[in-house]
Parts: sequence; structure tokens; C-alpha cells
Amino acid sequence: MVLVVIVGVALLGLVAWATTVLIRRERRRPELTAESHRIELAAMQGIRDARRRARALHRIGGDGGISRLDGR
Repeated sequence: MVLVVIVGVALLGLVAWATTVLIRRERRRPELTAESHRIELAAMQGIRDARRRARALHRIGGDGGISRLDGR
């Protein structure tokens, strides 16, 4: 029983520490400039496009779909 309490307290401390670190990093993060905002939006669009293509490739045939579509 004591071991369970010790492990629980250790896990709670670990989560609290990780949350504190993430909050500090977010506060130190500089404000986005117009250029960095544009770059971040382009990156997000690229990620969305990659996910969309991966789903489409999966639907048309799984593993071999990449070689079939890239030859266009």
C-alpha cells in the first residue's frame, strides 16, 4: 500500500514538473512576426496535404500506391 502511494506521488510530481516546464517555454516564446506566421501556416498546410495524400494512397491500394501515383 505504501509503495502505491509513493509511486502515485512520484507520478504526480513528474506531471507537475512537466507542466511547469511547458508553461515556462510557452511564456518565453516570442510573438510571431508576419513572416514567421506565414511560414507556420504554410507548414500546417503541408502537413494537412501530406495526411490527405497518405489517406488517398491507403484507399487506392496500400503499399504500392506510392509508386503508382508518383509517376504522374
